[in-house]
Amino acid sequence: MTGPSGFLAVDSGGSGLRVVVGTVGRAATARRESREPVRTGDRGIDPGHFMEQLVPMVGALVAEAGVDRLDAAAVGAAGMASLGDALRAELPGALRREFGIGRVALAADAVTAYVGALGPRPGAVVAAGTGLIAIGTDLANWRRADGWGHLLGDCGSGAWIGRAGLEAALRAHDGRSGGSARLLARAEECFGPVRGLPGKLYPRPDRPAVLASFAPHVAACADDDPTAVDILRAAARHMADSAAAVCPTTGEPQVALTGGLFKMGDPLVVPLEEELAKRLPHARRAPATGDPLDGSVRIATDLATDALTLPSDEAMLCVVNDKGD
Repeated sequence: MTGPSGFLAVDSGGSGLRVVVGTVGRAATARRESREPVRTGDRGIDPGHFMEQLVPMVGALVAEAGVDRLDAAAVGAAGMASLGDALRAELPGALRREFGIGRVALAADAVTAYVGALGPRPGAVVAAGTGLIAIGTDLANWRRADGWGHLLGDCGSGAWIGRAGLEAALRAHDGRSGGSARLLARAEECFGPVRGLPGKLYPRPDRPAVLASFAPHVAACADDDPTAVDILRAAARHMADSAAAVCPTTGEPQVALTGGLFKMGDPLVVPLEEELAKRLPHARRAPATGDPLDGSVRIATDLATDALTLPSDEAMLCVVNDKGD
C-alpha cells in the first residue's frame, strides 16, 4: 500500500531557508529551517548552494511527513525578480532529478508575502521590515512599487525611519533646525558619541539592518517628540504612496500590511491607516492571514491540485509544468 503524495514549499531569504513538506488537505506539515542564507554571485542566486542545503532537509521532511512522492513545489526567494535568472534556469530541472517534482512555481518573496497575507484575491500588500516593497494584483497582472534598497528607495522602511531618526539626532548635535534632543540622547545610548557614527556605520555590510535597529527608538519617542511624530507620519505617507501605486483602481480590492516593522504599533500604524483611507477609499483593509512561507504553501497546494489562479510573470511568478510522463 503506497502512501500519499505531497508538496514542497520553500521560503528563502536573508536569514536562511524555511522548508515545509505536507499533504494537500492535511493540517499537519513537517518543517525544517536553515540559518544559512543562499549565496549570491555573478549569476545571481546560486542554484547549487540552494540545492546543497535543500536536499538533506527535504529527505528528512519526506520521511517525517510520511509521503511517497512530491508532486509540486513552490519556492519563494528574496531577490528572485532581479537575481533569479540562474535559479529559474536550473532549479526546476534539479528538483525533477532529485525529487521527481514536475510542477514548480518560482516566486519573488513579495509574491509569497502577498499570497500569505491575502491569498488569491485582488488587492495590495505592503511588506515592511528593514526594507519595504508594495505588491498588488488584479489577478491578471502583478504590479510592484519600491523595494529598491536603502540607498535608492525602501521609503518608509525600518532603515528609512532609522536613518531619518539619526539625521534628526545629528541635526540636534549640530544645532541645526529639525533636530531632536530626545533622538540625540537615544542615538548616543545606542552608538556612543554621534560624531563617531559615520565611521561606525558606513563601512558595515549590514548597514540597512543597523539603520533599522534605530527605528523602534523613533517610535518610542513619538509620545512627546514632534520630530519623531513627523518622521513616522512621513513614513506612513511613503507606504500609502506605494500601496496606491499597485492597488487595483476598480472593484473592492483588499489591502494588507505584513512584516516586522508593524510591530512598532500605533505610532506607525495609526498614521498609516489614516493615509490609506485618504489614498485608497475604495479598498478594504484586511488583516494579513499568514507570512511568506504560508504563501509558498498556498501556491504549492494550489499547483498540486491544478487550482492556481495567480497571474504568471517571468520575474515575479514563473510556473514550470514538466511531469515527465
